[in-house]
Amino acid sequence: MLTDDALDDAARERIVARGAAQLAARRAPEGRQATPDAVRAVAFEEFALLLDGDTARAALRVWLSASVGG
Repeated sequence: MLTDDALDDAARERIVARGAAQLAARRAPEGRQATPDAVRAVAFEEFALLLDGDTARAALRVWLSASVGG
């Protein structure tokens, strides 16, 4: 998917950001939600991607709404 030539860099970044949000959410202590800072840390540590705060927040929002069934 990430090698699809139809995707631009921004679309690829959003896909990886969503993956980082998913990992951050799964790694958060039980009963606590992941934070945008946690998403940014995971993106950097796991994918060598520097995310800005807006992208991290948006990815986390997408992940949380999808995980609730929204």
